[in-house]
Amino acid sequence: MSEPPPASPSAAQLASPSYRLAALDQDFLLGESMRGVRFLLEFAKADEALRAWGVRSTIVVFGSARVREDGPGRQAHWYAEARRFGRLASERGGAIHATDGFCDNVIATGGGPGVMEAANRGAWDAGAPSAGFNITLPHEQSPNPYATPDLSFRFHYFAMRKMHLAMRANALVVFPGGFGTFDELFEILTLRQTDKAPRIPIVLFDEAYWRSVVNFDALVEHGMVNPADLELFRFAESAETVWSTLLACGLKPGESIELEPEQAPPTEPVAP
Repeated sequence: MSEPPPASPSAAQLASPSYRLAALDQDFLLGESMRGVRFLLEFAKADEALRAWGVRSTIVVFGSARVREDGPGRQAHWYAEARRFGRLASERGGAIHATDGFCDNVIATGGGPGVMEAANRGAWDAGAPSAGFNITLPHEQSPNPYATPDLSFRFHYFAMRKMHLAMRANALVVFPGGFGTFDELFEILTLRQTDKAPRIPIVLFDEAYWRSVVNFDALVEHGMVNPADLELFRFAESAETVWSTLLACGLKPGESIELEPEQAPPTEPVAP
């Protein structure tokens, strides 16, 4: 019998983690020093997919993941109207019929259940693409089945998810929700208040709900915001009224709202 070949004189070097290609070394890529690189990757992956689909602008829909189609109280109404809005906005806004390879006013949500599912479902009803920006949570949030598969994303960083939701938004529609919805709404309101975002229309669905959970007038009375800040948003009670309010506040069907030069994305999306 022949003897086994001698061990490679470089076996220890080949087995060392330091010898792994950096791009294939998960221990390295997931380490603390590479957090900035992971931020870049989360930006670039979604950005590349959206550009490939020609998604030039979106209408962002926020709302509770806990709302159910057959839920109690007004939940069924909120779900139905979010679904109806997703459909009519997709049919009328430019998401179905691309212009010069670009789709405008594409429905974009957080990608989860509830109101997000309803809005994506409405776009699906219309045969239009829609995006879902999911987030990794301790209790895993599964993507709803109605967002376009190629436009269903998963993020680790809330900040990067929010950036993608905001950067192409022509309008924001906010249905009833809890802490997460408040977080997203007030971030956009702050960006608008400080002129860090384009002057997009913001519509809150179901005025009675919003006034029962947020005392906007008290913020003015205590000097926390200016009276003019309450003009940053409008209320609406039906999907049709949401759409007409968006149009009245400057939404342009089939094209992107022009941004200020310093607010514009660094490059134009490319056609698929």
